[in-house]
Amino acid sequence: MKHFACLLIVLALLSKTQAQEVKRNIPYADSAHERQVLDIHSPRDAKNLPVVFWIHGGGWQTGDKASVQLKPQAFMDKHLVFVSTNYRLLPDVDMATIVRDVAKSIHWVHDHIAEHGGDPQRLLVMGHSAGAQLAALVCIDDRYLKAEGLSLAIIKGCVPVDGDTYDVPAIIETAETRRRVHGLPQAKFGHREKFGNDAAKHRDFSAVTHVARDKGIPPLLILHVADHPDTSAQAQRLGNVLKEAGVPVTVFGAKETTHSKINADLGLPDDPATKALLEFVGEALKK
Repeated sequence: MKHFACLLIVLALLSKTQAQEVKRNIPYADSAHERQVLDIHSPRDAKNLPVVFWIHGGGWQTGDKASVQLKPQAFMDKHLVFVSTNYRLLPDVDMATIVRDVAKSIHWVHDHIAEHGGDPQRLLVMGHSAGAQLAALVCIDDRYLKAEGLSLAIIKGCVPVDGDTYDVPAIIETAETRRRVHGLPQAKFGHREKFGNDAAKHRDFSAVTHVARDKGIPPLLILHVADHPDTSAQAQRLGNVLKEAGVPVTVFGAKETTHSKINADLGLPDDPATKALLEFVGEALKK
C-alpha cells in the first residue's frame, strides 16, 4: 500500500508538471544583453489569464530569474501565468539602467504575453529583496512605464516582499549610524554607493518619494519579516505614505521566518504569507 501511495503522489506531481508550458530565456530587448531575458510559465491551454511578473533579489548585484522556488506552480494552480525576469546588474550598469530594464521587460510582456495565454491588461508585479524595491518603484514612479509607452493602469496589484529600500535615505542613515556607534567600518559598497552616492538620486530611487494621490498607483501588499527591524520599518514607512495618499495597501508581517525563508515559502498551502498573498491577488483581480 505504501508503494501504491507513493506512486499516486509521483503521478500527481507528474500530471501537474505536464499541465504547464515553460519558455525560457526569451529576449525582451532589441540586441539584448544576455541578462535581458525572461521565462514564462503558463498553464497548458492558457488563454487570457492574469499574469504575475516576478523580479528576483540579490542586492542588485547577483540573483537569477530561475530562483523562483514554488511560485510558478502555485500561481499556475490558481490559473495565472507566471513570468520571471532577469535584468542587468551592478556594477556593470547603474541603478537607473536596472529599473529601465525592468520596465522594458514589462513592456515586452504587455506586447507579447497574449501569445502565451496571458492578459496584458492584468499584470501583478512582485519581487523579493532588491526585487521588492524595483517592484515598488516601477509601480509607483510612473516615469519608467511612461518611457515605454505604458501607464500604471495595466498593473492591477504590486507585492514587494521584504525590501529595505523603499526609503533609501532612511536605510542609509540607519545602516551607517549602526556601524558608526558600534565602531565598525562603513561598507565599501553599501546602499549609499549602490544608489549613486548622491542624495538626490537616493530620494529619486525611493518609492516613497513618488507616492501621490490620484496618479493610478495600484493596490499594494507589502510582505515583510515581522522581527526584522529594517524591513519592518521600511514596510511600515511605505505603507503609511500610501495610506496618506489614499492608495489601498496592506502591510503583512510574517512571523517565525527569515529574509530568505519568506521568499522560499511563498506557495506553501499553510504558509501565512502565501495566504495573505493569494487573498490579495483575488481581491486585486476583481477590480
